Amino acid sequence: MPFELTKGQQDILAAIGHMLVTGGPGSGKTAVSILKAGRMAPTLRPGQRVLFLSFARATVARVLEAIEEETTLTREERNAIEVDTYHSQFWSLLKTHGYLMGWPRRLSVLTPPSQAAAVAEITSGYKALSRLNDAEKAERTAKIEAKLLRLAHQEGRVCFDLFAPSVADMLEASAKLRALVASKYPVIVLDEFQDTNPDQWRVVKALGGHCTLIALADPEQRIFDFIGADPERLQHFIDAFTPTEFDLAGDNHRSKGTDIAVFGNDILKGTFSKGTYDGVEFGTFASVDALSMNKLRAETLAVRTRLAATGKPDWSMAILVPTKKLTRLVSDAFRQSAGNLPAIPHDASIEMDAAILGAEVIACLLQPRAGEVHRQTFVGLVDEYYRGKSGAEASASNIKTGAAIRKAYEKLIVVEAAGKAVPRNSSMVNMMAVYAATGQVKLTGDPDTDWTSVRNILEAGACPRLCDIGTETRNVRLLGRGTQLRQSLAQDWRSFGGYRNAVSIVRNAFVQQHFSNAGKPERGVSIMNMHKAKGKQFDEVIIYEGFPRKAQGKIVSNSDRFVRQNIRANIGSDTRQNFRVSVTRAKSRTTILTPQDDPCVLLVPE
Repeated sequence: MPFELTKGQQDILAAIGHMLVTGGPGSGKTAVSILKAGRMAPTLRPGQRVLFLSFARATVARVLEAIEEETTLTREERNAIEVDTYHSQFWSLLKTHGYLMGWPRRLSVLTPPSQAAAVAEITSGYKALSRLNDAEKAERTAKIEAKLLRLAHQEGRVCFDLFAPSVADMLEASAKLRALVASKYPVIVLDEFQDTNPDQWRVVKALGGHCTLIALADPEQRIFDFIGADPERLQHFIDAFTPTEFDLAGDNHRSKGTDIAVFGNDILKGTFSKGTYDGVEFGTFASVDALSMNKLRAETLAVRTRLAATGKPDWSMAILVPTKKLTRLVSDAFRQSAGNLPAIPHDASIEMDAAILGAEVIACLLQPRAGEVHRQTFVGLVDEYYRGKSGAEASASNIKTGAAIRKAYEKLIVVEAAGKAVPRNSSMVNMMAVYAATGQVKLTGDPDTDWTSVRNILEAGACPRLCDIGTETRNVRLLGRGTQLRQSLAQDWRSFGGYRNAVSIVRNAFVQQHFSNAGKPERGVSIMNMHKAKGKQFDEVIIYEGFPRKAQGKIVSNSDRFVRQNIRANIGSDTRQNFRVSVTRAKSRTTILTPQDDPCVLLVPE
């Protein structure tokens, strides 16, 4: 082990039966559970494994890395541990056994972007969720659920939200299926257990009578209430299984020697026990676009220089921001130099809905053109792009854009059939000109080259709607050498002399990426929404927020803040928990940047 086992961890290794292990960030819950899983390897029969389940692929990647680095584990013990996400395991069960509950034999995943497009006309018919009353929310939810169930049962297209309830139904209905799962996984480790929603909890309960369950939880890290996490979930587990309980709350292995964990806990309490905190730095910036971003650039470059000077080849740092919008703004800014400050290479965890749907449009343009069917497919995918690009909350304007594209295309068909010229004011004029231009590209069989050629035509063309698609698909990073998407497209070319199946290949690539556990923990500079940092750790972290916009000295807007509108009345337990999670991602230092003229209310004593 990289650290000496505490008394609590030693007790965990010696215990048997169901267990509930609680503790804060860096308390060693994951590390000791890996050791525990390894110790159980000799008790397993051939074909059996200890299953380690987590919510996020990033956490899975970190656990896999920790298993490889754990020098006390033998090869046999490492091989006895299977690490996976809840989604991946549920999908495997649903594909294999769903027919028992009347599901179609052939199932496919309805990805979040496609799901958003499928229900867009429902969601766009309502105001923002925050402005709906309970009755309106219930009506909206019922319509969406009915639509998704129809797609699943009639077309075999299953969205992620249906995985857990469907598997729970199957397990509750079949003792044989419960026994089958338990025979393969007699021990299941449940990471971040406090975040399980009601249907995931149903799955756990169904299996708990047949498997040994080890639940790992941080009661103060429940930041996913919106998916149905229940504050009483740990008590539910205790009531159902009477586990042996272990509390590692006093341990800190991640940021040992600093006050990072102390500061995180003080944020939860709303009181500050120290004037200064070792490992926690504070900075302010002027509420001006260029000046605030240059402050963030300078801090990032300083951290990068400091970490590189350690000689550690796999150093990591994260810039955590409160909103998706700010993630993109920071990423876009870092791609450009600013005066004497250079561009900063980084990875950004931005929302991919628009990029994924746009990628399907490009894939269609790579496919051989089989007359009107191809053009119709192309227009349909452009329509779907606009219906789904905004994610779960459809934009009414984007819905109208998609509808306008469909209507203009239908008129185009009528006009062409009558042998008449297309009206010059039709949006189809420029769209079809760009469509024709992409058909003139001489494809080479190199997926990266061909993809870029088509994307560039979209981005530079006279059709603003296709230009938008070209811009959004800059964020597709799956065409690097050795990636599954590139290999599959290249094989398609070799087999057929063209990209005959490009659209289905692109769809499958994104599904496989979602279920893949092959990702590596972050290295270098990473930019992400604060929610996405959960389960991750970095050498250093910078937490950065937006600033107030003023007119005549008064604040007229105050978005992208850690606390909504930076108003003390808006501080809730979820806000404190989210901030604490972000602060405690760092091993050695956390730097918090807030506006000089309106500091974050979490940082100002009452």
